[in-house]
Amino acid sequence: MGAKRVIGAALAALLFLAATELSGALDVREIERVRDKAVLENQDLQTIDDFVAGAVQELIKTNDFTSIAKIRNNIVSNDRSSQDTAAAQYAAQFSESAYKHISEALKAAETTAPDARKFKITANLLILIDALENPRLAELAMPLLNDKNTVVRYWAVHAVTNKAVTRQLNSGGPANLALAGQITEKLKELVTQESRFEVIALIADFAGRTNLPQGNELVLQIADTRITKYADWTVEYELLDAAILKLLSAKISSTSMNKADVAQRFGQLYSYAIQRYVKGRDLLNDTQKQQLASVLAETEQSCISKLLGVPQSVIRKALDKDDTAAILTEHNRLLGGPGRQGRLAEEIKFDYGRTSEGARRTWPLDLPEPPENR
Repeated sequence: MGAKRVIGAALAALLFLAATELSGALDVREIERVRDKAVLENQDLQTIDDFVAGAVQELIKTNDFTSIAKIRNNIVSNDRSSQDTAAAQYAAQFSESAYKHISEALKAAETTAPDARKFKITANLLILIDALENPRLAELAMPLLNDKNTVVRYWAVHAVTNKAVTRQLNSGGPANLALAGQITEKLKELVTQESRFEVIALIADFAGRTNLPQGNELVLQIADTRITKYADWTVEYELLDAAILKLLSAKISSTSMNKADVAQRFGQLYSYAIQRYVKGRDLLNDTQKQQLASVLAETEQSCISKLLGVPQSVIRKALDKDDTAAILTEHNRLLGGPGRQGRLAEEIKFDYGRTSEGARRTWPLDLPEPPENR
């Protein structure tokens, strides 16, 4: 289950600005004429700039969501030439104009717009940046990664982590590598502060796709954050951990990271999910228990089976029978129990840190009791 799929059902309230119904009035005749030209002249470059400037102004002045969507779609659909011979020239001018006019609009909203208006303008401009899939434009979203508004923060993260931008950043080149590093460092800061699982899901998806070493550090940081939330019983949307565990499993199978470090996080996070399911039976609601059951079964099938090279289904069958004793027995076999090393640690050669006496810990930390039971 990818992180994008994980957040799909949970973001209805955050995605209301991204409606795709079409209506609105932006004159596109001149820009379409330029798009069809095989060779561009100076006046054509000015036409591109005029179109972008006018479209951005229409976007920030319009209040109707449907019209906003039409304007945004018209901007995006005209960001490339239809002629190969003019493609580079057209793209360069469009990118330059978009950067200039979106930047100006964001600054104007920040300094002059009332709060409610500022929010709408900023969010819609971020959605536009995201849709244009241009790494240079993603730079404009970076200052908004720590915005106090949840929706603005979400779309800022979305704009700098979307698949098209990440793919271009991974393609190399000094500018792309520098920007990728800046984005990753900003996201690392955000993980320590951010509690919204929707945002963590986007960051996790980015961490799994980026080629940078900092991306590996980001993976571990995300896992540590989720482990901490399990430990203090504040974790939300447990289904997200199916994606995170799958990401960790993939990193274990790669050669780009220290397998022991990644495996330790995988084992502890999976252990906490199992322990939460067992210890929280009388505390968690049905949705939480269903999500945890999905995490347990999917991780066993998709991750444990691959890591051990043998199909695994004991936990799934125990879930079907509601047999918590069998679940815990399999937990100890796979991940380890008091004084016992688990099968996964034997295979991958890792431990869970040190005991209070300084010895290697061969089994996961115990999940603290729920707050009500302490």
